[in-house]
This record gives sequence, structure tokens and C-alpha cells, in this order.
Amino acid sequence: MSETAMTATAGRLAGKVAMATASTRGIGYAIVKRFAEEGATVYMAARNAERAQGKIDQLAQGNLPGTVKFVYNDASKDETYVSAVEEVVANEGRIDVLVNNFGTSNPAKDLDIEHTNPQEFIDTVDINLKSVFITSQAALKHMAERKSGSIINISSIGGAVPDISQIGYGTSKAAINYLTKLIAVHEARKNIRCNAVLPGMTATDAVQNTLNDEFREFFLHHTPIRRMATPEEIANAVLYFASDESQFTTGQILEVCGGFGLATPVFGDLQDKSRAA
Repeated sequence: MSETAMTATAGRLAGKVAMATASTRGIGYAIVKRFAEEGATVYMAARNAERAQGKIDQLAQGNLPGTVKFVYNDASKDETYVSAVEEVVANEGRIDVLVNNFGTSNPAKDLDIEHTNPQEFIDTVDINLKSVFITSQAALKHMAERKSGSIINISSIGGAVPDISQIGYGTSKAAINYLTKLIAVHEARKNIRCNAVLPGMTATDAVQNTLNDEFREFFLHHTPIRRMATPEEIANAVLYFASDESQFTTGQILEVCGGFGLATPVFGDLQDKSRAA
């Protein structure tokens, strides 16, 4: 276990203990940084300890008010979902906020209903769903003891709007949206909230490396706010659900996608014609 302590000052998450999975880069890293900026003790749950330590050292240079620590979690090893939560609780005595950020898909193999290998579909749905289910189950036990907690699931706009590809990924995210609502309903009596944030196309390394320019342009063609989100913009939405500002908000599926899927399908074409006029 590695940690870097930072100067303690009050913030929207001051005194809270949080854990975010898959958080050494992209949206996950932005969430960790945002939580640390607001005074939380936040754990990077990740597989690569060396990379995590590098990020922790980088955050330390900013003299943020929170504390950032590393806890081991390998998405391919089910037992580490539980062990990560247990280590956080053993170290801190509780867990107040869980962010289920992990999600994966291979765009070259996760295609449409006609061309996706069944095992590829099953494997994608399996790993994405269990990363939320098992980790939430482990955290809920401890949150219930304190009668307080917030779980935020990072879903995707692809789980709300059918896409032309990545059928496994979209199906898994749609299921996570349902699971979010189910947890919210079942755990509300224990003062535990559960919400989901659905990013649209976000400017992360993963997007830059896996999606070509043609697809990115096509996607943004149908996004009223004609740009990608920044990871920080997604993290700001997550912060709201993690903070006490959302104490009466649960079961919400918040789309942070620049309006993708909101307008008529011809919106993009009409917008381009208007600009050309």
C-alpha cells in the first residue's frame, strides 16, 4: 500500500473515504484528482502499482487538500474486487463513496449482432457487469453498518442509445443502468444512494487510440455541443453524486454527453447546412 498525504483543508468531500476503480488514467484519474481537490481520502483501485504511484507523486506536487492512496484491483481477478474494498475499510475504518469506473470493450471484435463472436459478447458483458456488482456488494456491507454511502457507476451514453457497433459494451452499460436503479431502491432505507453517470465521447487516450477520426467526426456530427467532453467535466458530475449536495438524489441516470441522442436524427445534417449557408 502506497500513499501520499496532502495538506488538509475543508472541501466538499472533507472527511470522506472514497475508492475509484480503473483510476490511473482518463476519466478515473480525473475523478481521483477532483476528489482529492475536495479533501477526500481517495484510493486508486488499479492493477499497476508503479503507474499508480507515479500518478500519486504527480498529484502530490499540486499540494491538494486530500489524500491519495493505492489499492490493488485487477479486473480479471474477481477476488480483488472484494479485497480492494476490504483493504480500504481495514485502513480507514469505513468507505463512504465507491466509484465503479472500470469498463472495457474491444471495438475490433465487439461489433454488431451479426458479426460479433458470442463468446466475445459474453466476456464483455461478464467483466463489465461483475466489476460493478461484486464491488458494490462488498462496499454495501460496510456502508450499511454506518447507514450512509454513495455509489456512482460510470456507464455510457451507449447504454441508453443503441449504437451501430460494440453490442457487448452497450448491453453491459444498459444493464448497469438498471442495476444502478435497483441498488438505489433496495438500499435507500439504509441511507445509501446509487446513481450513474453516462459519458458521451470523452477526450481520453483510450478514445484517441481506438476510434478513428472518421468515427469521431460522425459521432460529434450528432452531438449538439459539437465537441468531446473532457475527463474533468465527467468528474464534476461524479463529484455531485459523491457529495452531500445530492443527499436526496438516488437512482438517477445522468447523461453527460453534450446532448447526443437528444435531437431528431436529421439534426446534424440540418446544422451543417445552416453553417454552410
